[in-house]
Amino acid sequence: MEIEEYLKKFDAVTKDPTLDAMAYFMKEFGNPHKKTKFIHIAGTNGKGSVCEMINNILVNAGYTVGKYISPHLIRYNERITVNNQEITDQEMSDILERLSKKVDEYNETHDIPVKEFEVVTSLALIYFAEKNCDFVVLETGMGGTDDCTNIADGMISIITDIGLDHMDILGKTIEEITDKKAGIIKKNNDTIMCYQEKVTDIIAKKCQEENNKLHIVNQEDIKNYSFDKNYQTIDYQEYKDVKINLKGKCQIYNAAVALECITLLKQKGFKVPNEAIEKGLSTVVHKARFEIIKKNPTIIYDGGHNENAAKNLVTTINQYYPEKKKVYIISLLKTKDYRTVIKILTQDKNGIFIFTTGNDKNKYVDQEVLCNEAKKYTNNVYQEELLDAIKTAQEKYQKEIIMVVGSFYVYKDVINNL
Repeated sequence: MEIEEYLKKFDAVTKDPTLDAMAYFMKEFGNPHKKTKFIHIAGTNGKGSVCEMINNILVNAGYTVGKYISPHLIRYNERITVNNQEITDQEMSDILERLSKKVDEYNETHDIPVKEFEVVTSLALIYFAEKNCDFVVLETGMGGTDDCTNIADGMISIITDIGLDHMDILGKTIEEITDKKAGIIKKNNDTIMCYQEKVTDIIAKKCQEENNKLHIVNQEDIKNYSFDKNYQTIDYQEYKDVKINLKGKCQIYNAAVALECITLLKQKGFKVPNEAIEKGLSTVVHKARFEIIKKNPTIIYDGGHNENAAKNLVTTINQYYPEKKKVYIISLLKTKDYRTVIKILTQDKNGIFIFTTGNDKNKYVDQEVLCNEAKKYTNNVYQEELLDAIKTAQEKYQKEIIMVVGSFYVYKDVINNL
C-alpha cells in the first residue's frame, strides 16, 4: 500500500469530533487500547517536549516504550515509535491493509466519514499492542475530550501550558480551551500540571469530579537554575544537578513535569534508576523546537505558531544570543493568529524580517499581508518565496542568527533545501 497516498484521501479534521470511529476500530481489533499503560499528555505548548522527555527516560530505564506524536515533520512514520525506532513502511502498510477494510465498513454505515487522524491514531494503538509496549507516551492532537487519543485511559494525565490556539474548534477563551484539554483526566488516576493562572482551578475541579489526584509543579520548586551552550541545569525535589538537552527556560518547567511523572511511576512500583533519568534528559532531542539545523551561518528552526510559543521563542533567542543580530524567516498558517505572533516577534527592533507564503498558497497567509502587518511595528520588512528567502539569508546574513519560524509544515522543505 502507498501510505501517504492512502492517508491523503481523508479529511484532516472535523468541527464536531466524536470518539465513535475510534471505539468502532478498537472493538474490531480486540481493544488494543486496553493492553498497555498510557501516559496521556495534552496542552497548547510543551506537550511534545514533555512527551520526548518521559519517553527517553523510560527507554533508558529498559522499558519497551511506544510514543505517539503529531504532526510529523518529514514522513508519517515519525509519529509512531517504539524505543525511539520509527515504525517501518512495511509495518504501517500491513496494519493499514487490515484497517482500511474496517474504515470502508464504517464509512458505509455512518454519516460522518473517517478522518485522517482517526486512521493514524488507530494504526498507532494497534501497533503498540502488537509490540507489547510496557508504556505508551501519548500526545493528543488537539483538545482532549473528543481527541482521538482519548479513547485510551491514561494512568497518568499531564496538562502542559495552555494558550489560545485551535480556537475555531476548542473555544474562544482560555477557560473554554482548558475545559476541553481537561477531558483526558480519568477516574481514580493522577494528573500533573505546572501552576497556571485561570487554568489550575478548572483542572483541580475536574480532578475532584473524577476522584483524580492532582500534582502541581510550582515555579519555586525548581531551584539552582543555570545554563550554558550545551545544557540547562536544575534541581527539582530529590533530583539534583539535572541536565536538560533542550534550549529555552520553558523547558525547565517541562522537565520538572517529566520528573514529577517519573516520581509517580516510582511510587506505583515501577523502577526508574537515576542513571536513566540523567541520560534521558541529557540526550533528549525535540526536532523543530529551537533546533540548530545548520552552522556557518547559524540557522535555527522553531515551529512556534501561537502567542505563548512566540513569547518563549523571543525569550530563548535573547537568552542564548543576546548580542547577535537576528534574521527571521516567517511563514504562518491562515488558521493561526498571525497578527499576535508578528506583534511579539517584531519587538526585536534590530531584527530583519522576511515573510513568505510558506509552501502552500491555499494554507498560508500571503507574504504581502504579513509584510503589511509587520510594517506597523518595524521598517526592516521584506518578502520572498520560502526557498528564495533561505538562500538570501545564507548569502547575505552570514554573521547573524537566522531563525526559520512560525510553522512545522515547512520543515521538510527547509531541511531538503539545506
